[in-house]
Amino acid sequence: MHQFDWRPGIGDPTIGGWVTVALYFLAVWATWKTAYSAVSSERKLWQIISTLFLALAINKQLDLQTALTELGRLVAFDQGWYKDRRTVQLWFIVGVALVCILFVVALLRWSWKAPIPTRLALVGTTAVLAFVVIRAASFHHIDRFIGSRVLGLKWNWILEMSGIATVIVASEWRRATQHPPDSSVVASR
Repeated sequence: MHQFDWRPGIGDPTIGGWVTVALYFLAVWATWKTAYSAVSSERKLWQIISTLFLALAINKQLDLQTALTELGRLVAFDQGWYKDRRTVQLWFIVGVALVCILFVVALLRWSWKAPIPTRLALVGTTAVLAFVVIRAASFHHIDRFIGSRVLGLKWNWILEMSGIATVIVASEWRRATQHPPDSSVVASR
């Protein structure tokens, strides 16, 4: 009998983990500022990204995806397909990749007339979500890869931080290119 073996706690107590959490909170702040100054057609999108990144920051340190993985193990044991979990994990990752690709295409099409920084933020957000979902699948080959290092940095830090940084840069870029309301129009009223 497999027991549910997860307790809330600090998920990644490393320097990289804390830097990632700090980047998430910086992204929350940047995207919220962009939402506040955005034109009404974009405001809701930036608010959604900000809220999503707040949830991901909290998840990063509470390690909620590990609870989800553990729940998946319980279901696999209970339903008798644990021995086939590698195949299920592989198809899950393929499915996530396809959904993310379709999601990016749909978002880019939906936001076709949106400024480039807004579209870039959507791509960065999708990349972060794909990373988090694939990480939750706990596929050992993926775990080995993202746990390996290049120039002293773990791949999981590089991948996750790159997506977050993309959103931060896109947010700052969007805010820098937004045109403030024309003060002469306001003055003439």
